[in-house]
Amino acid sequence: MDNYIRIIDANLNRVSEGIRVLEDIFRFEYENTTITQELRYLRHCVRNSAGIITPDLLKNRQVDMDPGVKISAETKEDKRLNKMDLIHANFKRVQEGIRSIEEVLKTIDKYDIAKQYESLRFKSYTLEKKSFNSLVNSKKKRKQNFPETDIYCLTDEELSCGRSNITVVEEMIKAGIKIIQYREKEKPLNEKYYECMKIRELTQANGVKFIVNDHVDLALMTKADGVHIGQTDYPVEAVRKLTGDDFIIGLSTHAPEEAIKAQEACVDYIGVGPIYSTQTKKDVCAPVGYSYLEFIVKNISIPFVAIGGIKEHNLDEIIKRGASCVGIVSEITGAENIGIKIQNIRNKIKEYKKYV
Repeated sequence: MDNYIRIIDANLNRVSEGIRVLEDIFRFEYENTTITQELRYLRHCVRNSAGIITPDLLKNRQVDMDPGVKISAETKEDKRLNKMDLIHANFKRVQEGIRSIEEVLKTIDKYDIAKQYESLRFKSYTLEKKSFNSLVNSKKKRKQNFPETDIYCLTDEELSCGRSNITVVEEMIKAGIKIIQYREKEKPLNEKYYECMKIRELTQANGVKFIVNDHVDLALMTKADGVHIGQTDYPVEAVRKLTGDDFIIGLSTHAPEEAIKAQEACVDYIGVGPIYSTQTKKDVCAPVGYSYLEFIVKNISIPFVAIGGIKEHNLDEIIKRGASCVGIVSEITGAENIGIKIQNIRNKIKEYKKYV
C-alpha cells in the first residue's frame, strides 16, 4: 500500500467533488453557462493530469482505515449559512486539495506534473474571483431596480374613507410618491385586473414604480414593474425565472434567517416587519419589534422597507434605528388630506434622520 497514492486519491476525490458542487450551483441555480463550462474544464484537468492510472488509485484506497472518516462524521464545523458560504467553502476545498496533490507529487518524482497542478490551483483562484464578481454584479443590477425613496405606499380601499383606489393613487402620485403597491385581498380577480390596468397607466405616465401584491400573473398581465410575495407564496427562484432580471421582486420577511435567504436569492428588496401590531392584514404574524429591524440594518445589504403598524407618531423609533424607507398603509389611505399627510411624514423622516 502506497500512502502517497492514498493522499493523491483522497484529494482527487475531494477536489472533483468540490468542483462538481460549484458546477451544479452555477449550472442549475444561476444558469451561468460560462462559469459552468470553466468549472467543468477544471474538473476534467484535475482528474486527467495526475499521471496515475485509476487501478493504482483504487488498489491503494483504504477507506476503512482512514481516521478522517470518523472525524468528518462527528464534526459540525461544515455547516453552511447560505449559498455564498457554500460557494466559498467549496472553492477553498478545491484549492487546498490541489495544493496537497501538488506537494505530494513533488515527493514521488513527478515534479513536472506537480507544476501543472500549481497552474490549476492558480486558475481556481482566478475562477473564484470571476464567480463571485458575477454574483455581485447580478445583485447590483437588481438592486438598481428598486428606487431610492422614503415612503412605500400601499392601497387598501376598505381603509380609504370611501375613496376608490384610483383616487387614492392619484393623490399619492401628486404628493411625489415613487413606489406604490396594489394590495387588495378580497376583490374579484377581474376587478383587480381593471384597477391595476388603470394604476399602471397612471404610474407609468408619472415615472412611479408599480408593484402588485401576491399575484405574479396579474403583475405580468398589467405590465407592472414588480411583484411582492410572502413566505408561503411561490419560491423566489421560480418567480425570477418567470419574470426575468429586470422585474422587481419584493419578499416579506419576519426573521433573520428569512432575510439572509432572501438576500442570497437576489430579491430586489425585502419587507421587514410587522414592526408594530397592524390590522391592515388578516393573516399577519406577531410583531417582530425593533430587534429584527436592528439586525437588518447591521447585516443585510439589499434595500428594505420597514412595515407594519407604522404611523406618523411612531416614525422616530424606526428612522433612528436606521430604516430609510417605511411602508405605510392606513395612515395615508385614511388621511383626510393625503398630500398633507405625506408631506408631514416626509418632514419627520428628514428630521429623525439627523439622529442616525
